[in-house]
Amino acid sequence: MNKKVRSGILYVFFTGLLILFLVPFFLVLINSFKTNKEIILSPMAFPSSVNLSGYVKAFFSMNFLVTFRNSLIITVLSVFFIILFAVMCAYLFARNNWKINNILLMVMVASMIIPFQTIMIPIVRNFSAMNAVNNIGMVVVFYIGAHISMAVFMFQGFIKSIPSELDEAATIDGCGDFGILFRIIFPLLKPIVSTVCVLDVLAIWNDFLLPYILLQRNNLKTLPLMTYSFFGQYSVDYSLICSGLIISILPVIIIYAFLQKQIIEGVVSGAIK
Repeated sequence: MNKKVRSGILYVFFTGLLILFLVPFFLVLINSFKTNKEIILSPMAFPSSVNLSGYVKAFFSMNFLVTFRNSLIITVLSVFFIILFAVMCAYLFARNNWKINNILLMVMVASMIIPFQTIMIPIVRNFSAMNAVNNIGMVVVFYIGAHISMAVFMFQGFIKSIPSELDEAATIDGCGDFGILFRIIFPLLKPIVSTVCVLDVLAIWNDFLLPYILLQRNNLKTLPLMTYSFFGQYSVDYSLICSGLIISILPVIIIYAFLQKQIIEGVVSGAIK
């Protein structure tokens, strides 16, 4: 009986927590179908009629195809190289008991607690000195350096739990180091790869500060930057902003919907390992 009561309390608690997290998204969604006047008068009410003019205006105002391309290029390249380099680095750490590996891993883990704001000014100065401002490639390089530590930490713990006998068997069959890593080990990392992929996609796709200080040309701006441009100095079109936000986060929601199963498996496997 106590277990049922405890389960009921937990169910109610987490249901309430879920509703709390969904309320902001729900408000943005319903307000995206309203006119600006309706939002100002009753932001919590349902729209009296479905109004899609905000979506049409947001699509063209934010130059969606160009900004979507910029966000996609930055996100895809960054996540691809983060996973590639992190898997190789984690495999090296997990399969070699060198003393320097522990030191390097500790340094990488410690670097995760450094907030971006503390290094923002030096980054701007260095990038300006190298004429690297308004360069998508340099933004990708920074994202790789900023997110690889967490990926290495997650991959290293997972690879360590994989029996080394698999490596020995693959070596006997004639596999080299890269063959062992990408033919034997990497397929076993599918759940954790999906988890790292979604976490980094969310962080990079929604990032505002780094593109804001490095990408100043309109043809290089990402979706969050163009959405921010809807905030005027003296007036704000809330319908346009809500529609732009929905358009911006829709690709991430689609990715999460397709990888939801792998994400849960990765989290559970990481907890068990």
